[in-house]
Amino acid sequence: MREKIELNGAKNIHFIGIGGISMSGLAEILHRDGFGVSGSDDVASEITKRLSELGITVSIPNAAGNVSPKTDLAVYTAAVKPDNAEFRAAHEMGIPLIERAAFIGKILHGYDPVCVAGSHGKTTTTSMVSEVAIAAGLDPTISIGGHMNRGGMNYRIGNSTCFVLEACEYSNSFHHWHPQTGIILNVDADHLDFFGSFENLIESFAKFASNIRESGTLVIQAGIVGFEKITANLQCEIITFGLEKSGARFWARDIAYNAEKPSFDVMDGRNFLARVNLPLPGEYNMLNALACFAAAASMGIAPQVTAEALNAVQGTKRRFEFKREFNGAKIIDDYAHHPTEVQNCLAAARKSTQHGKIVCVFQPHTYTRTKNLLHEFAEAFHDADKIILLPIYAAREPFDPAISSEILAEEMKKRGKDVIFAENFSKASNCLCEMLQAGDMALTMGAGDVYEVSSLLP
Repeated sequence: MREKIELNGAKNIHFIGIGGISMSGLAEILHRDGFGVSGSDDVASEITKRLSELGITVSIPNAAGNVSPKTDLAVYTAAVKPDNAEFRAAHEMGIPLIERAAFIGKILHGYDPVCVAGSHGKTTTTSMVSEVAIAAGLDPTISIGGHMNRGGMNYRIGNSTCFVLEACEYSNSFHHWHPQTGIILNVDADHLDFFGSFENLIESFAKFASNIRESGTLVIQAGIVGFEKITANLQCEIITFGLEKSGARFWARDIAYNAEKPSFDVMDGRNFLARVNLPLPGEYNMLNALACFAAAASMGIAPQVTAEALNAVQGTKRRFEFKREFNGAKIIDDYAHHPTEVQNCLAAARKSTQHGKIVCVFQPHTYTRTKNLLHEFAEAFHDADKIILLPIYAAREPFDPAISSEILAEEMKKRGKDVIFAENFSKASNCLCEMLQAGDMALTMGAGDVYEVSSLLP
């Protein structure tokens, strides 16, 4: 049984940006523990509606008047800047302000956290570990950066000391946490707008690993770039996972694919643990499952419990998610927005589409990522027969005239790819209508709002 959260006497907590996936979960956790919770967001959503129905005071839009003088602590996300109206109001009233990741760090002191980090696969693996922890009867608290297909939730409030959560490296957010079990799935060049170099990114993951409690465990993929630096001088236990030739402790044997979905034996060294029939596609999800197995072992969960949970895992929304059929073609949506993720997702699609063609509607995410990884993106679409490129989704960044989807399209054409540029979702939808036939697969792909394209098909 977990103890109630203690925040140094603070009783009334205000969330600036309460409609975010992580912030909304934190708000409900505190609400359930008896705190006075309020918050605001720029726009109303299903999330803010649900919070209001629970009795949490939610104000739309963000405004200085939303911050009550009775507030003891204001929590804000990394996207909120000092010129934000509520940030300024709280500061002027002498109300302490704390960034979301640091706030989570305070909450985690009373838990045995399982923190899932990595450049790719965090959300899916956090979902896997969560499902296993639930199946094992650990009654975990859960915080995920996406919605689990199990009930559509992005969080769960448990009554034990087990807390499973996704650990994001951007802005070094995960440095505030001290996991009992820390997982590093992989390290790849991303968020270089913040880190500046790949070496700095590796340093960030090394710092995350060094924060793992001495009594805890680091679960890490064997042989990844930066492995030696990340694992150097750690006091905690280190458990590796990987494919057969990686030399990892937890590895997969006798791998078979039913369409795109893998079945495999999980091995601990030379010891057979269990056979897994994973309902999620691709080699990358097999690696995620192996990481989950290693983490479960560190948590004392029996192999058969882990295997049975993984056999039934439903994954998360926007991760190779079936949306609908059109003209006999499957429409799949995926969050992939980095070249490695794009390549892995399309490879999984190719395994399940032996005879039809694969059409990928891709929306690049941020100018910085597209420019820094331009050539990697141009190479990543090997398994796509046709590519429809949408304009770059700017997210947090200002317009950059030095990069565009048209430039990316030209790089792809140099590599012999069949690619067109669509100025908007309507044109992309029209292109799909013309291209798709029975047996084909179309993937809408990206971290923005590209998923809306499928809803425009007749």
